[in-house]
Amino acid sequence: MAGAANRPAPRIAAGQKAAEYLDTDPAVGAFFDRTGKPERVALDTEGASFHRFVDRIYLIQISTPRDHAIIDPLPVAAPSQLGAWIQDPSVEVVFHDADYDLRLFAQDYGWKARNVFDTRVAAQLLGVNAFGLAALLESHFGVKLNKKHQRADWSMRPLTDDMLDYAAQDTMHLLALRDRMADALRKKERWSWAREEFDRLEGIRWSDEDAAFAFLRIKGARDLTRRELAVFRELVQWRDSVAKEIDKATFRVVGNEVLLEASKAPPADRAALLRIKGMPRGIGERRGGEMLDAIRRGLAVPESELPRFPKAKRWARDPDFDAKVAAIKSVRDAAAKRLELDPGVLCSRDRMEAVARLLPRAVEELSAVEGLRRWQIAELGSGFVKALRGYKPVGQGGEKDAASDDSPYLSQ
Repeated sequence: MAGAANRPAPRIAAGQKAAEYLDTDPAVGAFFDRTGKPERVALDTEGASFHRFVDRIYLIQISTPRDHAIIDPLPVAAPSQLGAWIQDPSVEVVFHDADYDLRLFAQDYGWKARNVFDTRVAAQLLGVNAFGLAALLESHFGVKLNKKHQRADWSMRPLTDDMLDYAAQDTMHLLALRDRMADALRKKERWSWAREEFDRLEGIRWSDEDAAFAFLRIKGARDLTRRELAVFRELVQWRDSVAKEIDKATFRVVGNEVLLEASKAPPADRAALLRIKGMPRGIGERRGGEMLDAIRRGLAVPESELPRFPKAKRWARDPDFDAKVAAIKSVRDAAAKRLELDPGVLCSRDRMEAVARLLPRAVEELSAVEGLRRWQIAELGSGFVKALRGYKPVGQGGEKDAASDDSPYLSQ
């Protein structure tokens, strides 16, 4: 990639300072030394999950009230000054849709944000229906973002000037948008709502999930018998090992639909494998033998070792459950209309079901519902309790029917 000094300035609004492209350690250090510690900074990242097996940060966009920069993290050391900003509670770090960026910062650098403002969350809490960054910037500032590089391969080098121009725009207006969102939240008396949501973003990171059970979370796996599930497990593990080896997104190697079809009707030879709809010919011809070996391994798993889904929590039968949820939903929907909020933002279906099972007799009891926010309890709690009066509690547990030998589910 060419040095930052050889990059043309991006196309920007009149009077706005151009972004600096930083791809050397001295350039990165000079930027932070000159900028000093700001009160707030806008950040964005570009990854390549659409193209690579393991995503990482391939570009970092930064905007302070005075300066804009893009860091190419591949040829430079970890920008420790940026990490200090992110982890300093006196520096507000502004994102639009912070979740993925925060996970990548935690994964690649171990940074834990301490003071987050998310303009996407703020827009949702304000009842904005079109809360994407492009829609918000056009609505507030008349800025039209070109999203043609939304699925670009940011791991490629050199990056084109057009791609860097696109990336620079994602933070240039974010601090001004943050100020408008914050003002609106305070006027609607929803700042405490937003603060609670932002606090929950701090420290967000990917959990260390057991890769051996990842196949159970793929859509369609629950439709398989235990034997088919054993074949599917072997195929998924084979496919993921190939994707890791060549550093490609798994769907670019072989799609889940192909693996599911091969599990339901295992092909006996390479010709049958290539007849499966969607099977990439190149992979089938070069590595078809490996796929057939994986299928044979799945078919050879002893009956006693066939995989099952983990035991799920089951609740005792409650003939009034649907009525309880409907009563709660009516309270939620009426409040959403009054507050001019999307009902799903105000309270999700799974939390309403948890409230129905809890059958609270007092608002204070709602704090036991996992994921239910304090602001949601303040807005909905008394209505929920009132709506559930008259219903009798139903105990959890009881006798469960044993799963059949061919069931992919544990006894529940």
